[in-house]
Amino acid sequence: MITCYLHYVIDPYKVEDFEKYARMWIPLVNKFGGKHHGYFLPHEGANNIALALFSFPSLAAYEEYREKIKTDPDCQAAFAFAEKTRCIISYE
Repeated sequence: MITCYLHYVIDPYKVEDFEKYARMWIPLVNKFGGKHHGYFLPHEGANNIALALFSFPSLAAYEEYREKIKTDPDCQAAFAFAEKTRCIISYE
């Protein structure tokens, strides 16, 4: 199993937009064979950091997911939403 950890720097004035973006991705990860463990949004402490965790059964399954999201219309819509709202400043 491989677990991915995403660290986002978000616009603290657009937490609701980021939450909408996050809710778009949970079923998409699951759709492609992953298990989404959730997003962790600002509540106390830093108001511009969000985290996400999701797992795949293997590195090969994760790499397949990475290829499929490039052309999936729902994934492209999620990417476009983030770009339009500019709720994500950066991520790693």
